[in-house]
Amino acid sequence: MFGDFGFSYIGLAFLLMLFIPNFFWTKNKPENYTPQKENKLLRIFESAGQVLVTVCALIFTNSSPFSLWSLWPIFAFFLLTLYEICWIRYFNGKHTLHNFYKSILGIPLPLAVLPVAAFLFLGIYEKTPALILSDLLLGIGHIGIHAQHMKEIHL
Repeated sequence: MFGDFGFSYIGLAFLLMLFIPNFFWTKNKPENYTPQKENKLLRIFESAGQVLVTVCALIFTNSSPFSLWSLWPIFAFFLLTLYEICWIRYFNGKHTLHNFYKSILGIPLPLAVLPVAAFLFLGIYEKTPALILSDLLLGIGHIGIHAQHMKEIHL
């Protein structure tokens, strides 16, 4: 049910790719960003998912030799690279909600969708149902909150 225990360097790298731009975002939030209007249930799902994904990403690993199965973390890394590109685009532009929610390659809400998809792929690669379920919980909350924000600002 849980996967193989062990420290995941891939999980650590993914978390750093996730946390570092979010740290800078706290100092560069979009104009008119109003988190107090967030749905409380979605916020609970998001918070629980964040904690569980962080723990699972670090304590479960897959030490298999390279094979076709190894394409999962490669795809996940590609998604996180797109995520980083979205942050670079946001930080280099105006800090508006429009720029914050701007799609990339047709992917809506990329700053919410891409990391959730990347950690889902990591959970599949590591064969870790706990990470997959934690990520789904995070996705419901995180994507749900940002979809709600986007709807409120009519983007």
